[in-house]
Amino acid sequence: MPSKQFTHRLGLIFVFRSGLLLLLALVSTMAFAHGVDDNTRSFLEQNTGVQFIPFLYIGAKHMLTGYDHLLFLVGVIFFLYRSRDVLLYVTMFTIGHSITLLWGVLGNIQVNAHLIDAIIGLSVVYKGFDNLGGFKRLLGWQPNTRWAVLIFGLFHGFGLATKLQEFQLPEEGLLTNLLAFNIGVELGQFAALAFILIAINFWRRLPSYERFATLTNTLLMSAGFILMGYQLTGFAVL
Repeated sequence: MPSKQFTHRLGLIFVFRSGLLLLLALVSTMAFAHGVDDNTRSFLEQNTGVQFIPFLYIGAKHMLTGYDHLLFLVGVIFFLYRSRDVLLYVTMFTIGHSITLLWGVLGNIQVNAHLIDAIIGLSVVYKGFDNLGGFKRLLGWQPNTRWAVLIFGLFHGFGLATKLQEFQLPEEGLLTNLLAFNIGVELGQFAALAFILIAINFWRRLPSYERFATLTNTLLMSAGFILMGYQLTGFAVL
């Protein structure tokens, strides 16, 4: 059996890495604008016709580099212990962002990207605050967590849609390309969640899990506030 000192150190390492992930979230959000790097930008601007595999790949890469989306999902699954519950909440999130992704692009729904991304930052703050029991302590009640995940999923989908709208994708093959992109997003999401769940499930076996739960969710809230501030600043200086 590992000593308490050893397990304590493992817990500290895990929390340190969690904090590092939050810092990467901020850097990635500012530097890569939701995973739209120069090569992807060039492809999207020059794309014509159906390109199923490239859009599938772009969707998966977007989710794997979309740390704001992943931070929210970390908060969602942090205190979910049953696989059925994880699947339910992830499905609610998936339904939400799939609806607004397709609706936003196909319906040409124009929404300010900075405001949408600020709301996505707010979703991270909400989940960390909810995990800390903030609603019950301050307000005496807790929002319906399932509906909250679905509603914030809608905003996350609009965040995806605003990025694609920047490139004025041609009408030819647009629906097929969007479906491929959305499938890629889901594949990237499940791949990322698989690693996150493995790490969290390992950490749950250690005494440090409950001990550092407050710190971890406080870090989530801090990252969300910084993301909100960054996007609202961008909106204010437009």
